[in-house]
Amino acid sequence: MAYSFAKPLTFAAFVALGLAGCNNSSETAVEAPADGATTEAAANPNGTLQKIKDSGTIVVGYRDSSIPFSYVADDPNQPMGYAHDLEMKIVEAVKENLNMPDLEVRYNLITSQTRIPLVQNGTVDFECGSTTNNVERQEQVAFSNGFFEIGTRLLTKADGGVTGFDDLAGKRLVTTAGTTSERYIRQFVDENSLDTDIISAKDHGEGFLMLENGRADAFMMDDVLLAGEKAKAKNPAEWVIVGEPQSFEIYGCMMRKDDPEFKTVVNDALNQTFSSGEINSIYDKWFLNPIPPKNVNLSFEMSDNLKALIANPHDSDQPKMATAQ
Repeated sequence: MAYSFAKPLTFAAFVALGLAGCNNSSETAVEAPADGATTEAAANPNGTLQKIKDSGTIVVGYRDSSIPFSYVADDPNQPMGYAHDLEMKIVEAVKENLNMPDLEVRYNLITSQTRIPLVQNGTVDFECGSTTNNVERQEQVAFSNGFFEIGTRLLTKADGGVTGFDDLAGKRLVTTAGTTSERYIRQFVDENSLDTDIISAKDHGEGFLMLENGRADAFMMDDVLLAGEKAKAKNPAEWVIVGEPQSFEIYGCMMRKDDPEFKTVVNDALNQTFSSGEINSIYDKWFLNPIPPKNVNLSFEMSDNLKALIANPHDSDQPKMATAQ
């Protein structure tokens, strides 16, 4: 199996790609599928499956600090995590669908701010990381069936005096730029007239570093991502996750809109992993056992919400249950 990594794009190149994707899509000549092409690829000559077949490469988006979903540890050239394992199930399904067992897999780094544009303009074929499915994003991209459900909470020092969101008055709070958490907390602070200093970090790793270095009093993010940051702390026992969840959100794999053939392959791969029970061993590996880089066990039991999602997969942005996690 061949793997390669793409270097992160400069801003100029990023914009150029986006413009190229907008301006040339209707003018690009696509050759007829070769003999033996799959029904799915042939059905949509401008779709992702045909793009992958023509290039001989599938480009997978990955995160470098979304522990334990998609991140890098000892080897900077090898993503790992719960969502990454599911990505690889999808890659295998694409290989089988296209009858291309030697299909090259190329990884492309994405962030909370670049993930949607890079999917839209074709730089990345799909990504499975820690991306919340919501109505606003559905206007821009398509989502697979959900593979995780979270609640938004706070990470803070055990003796720091913050036990919930109401304690944020006069405090410094960090969250990750370009996330639903950033938008929510700004609205919460405004509606409750709290004099909270909100800091936007470029990624989850930087957010926790600000917290650890004392530049922030609390870090708001998805509860399981906070558990991942706590796990890699110098002294995990110093940190606690607090506060009633302010929202429940579903993670899904993200791909381009209006490509039902590719979405079917993605969902079939996920649903097979769910129905076979293999999802349980993948979950246990990342949430109930020691994981790199600190070999700390997150001890994050599967919630009733996630069990319901796995039993009845769907691509809605709304949870089918609303239980405390």
